[in-house]
Amino acid sequence: MTFTPQSIRHRLVLYGKLVRLDKPIGSLLLLWPTLSALWLASGGVPATHLIIIFSVGTILMRSAGCAINDFADRDVDRHVKRTAQRPITSGQLHAWEAIAIAVIFSLISLVLILPLNLLTRELSVLAIIVAASYPYFKRFFALPQAYLGIAFGFGIPMAYAAVQNTVPIEAWILLVANIFWALAYDTEYAMIDRDDDLKIGIRTSAITFGKHDVGAVMLSYVISLCLIAAVGAKAGLGKGFAAGIVVATILAGYHWTLIRTRDRERCFAAFRHNNWLGAAVFLGIVVG
Repeated sequence: MTFTPQSIRHRLVLYGKLVRLDKPIGSLLLLWPTLSALWLASGGVPATHLIIIFSVGTILMRSAGCAINDFADRDVDRHVKRTAQRPITSGQLHAWEAIAIAVIFSLISLVLILPLNLLTRELSVLAIIVAASYPYFKRFFALPQAYLGIAFGFGIPMAYAAVQNTVPIEAWILLVANIFWALAYDTEYAMIDRDDDLKIGIRTSAITFGKHDVGAVMLSYVISLCLIAAVGAKAGLGKGFAAGIVVATILAGYHWTLIRTRDRERCFAAFRHNNWLGAAVFLGIVVG
């Protein structure tokens, strides 16, 4: 391979697409619950270095997860119209490059948390294992979106561990809330690819729920927001938090209007719109 400035730039662009730098919605869906937990764990005054570590670490781990996902799905993605042109599947990058990127990003994430306490470092190792194993759950697990919620929410117990050197019950409640939130938004996402997934034998919540998919999404929103509201009430948060929950509930209701027809574009719009739902909860916690 001949390396020229142009070829290097082109490869960097492909690496950016591999880790979804062009699609930041995934990073935001990880970031909002992590920052929410950090604010709650610290009583509303998180240390600046923790905000930086968890923000950068969240983006790096999401990027590593995308690389692992594309490696695991490189033969499957070519049968799905939406994913057929991803860098690994289309042959623009080698499979080993995805592994290398995932390892590098994971190692950088580990270096970031070295200054933190032992419990946080131990949880980070578990977080990497969960993130790396997620893509393979789609082969046999009927609700892989629930497992994704664990992977996407592991910053919650880590945030509490970093601040309090323990993981209290409210952290685990928030993790469960995140599982249901992920089940809601990723089912919306899975509804887009349902026909392709049925052909190739991939398991998704949209397939498992079948004709009850819309109801399952809305029930997941309700459970998630109720659990978050319970944690906020226990923490003694005020009217600002209540307002954030109300806004998030209204947004969830709006998602129902988008997904009830099961139109692919509207389901994708609902999925992307979850950024604002997560932001509403986070801002409610900050203000509250």
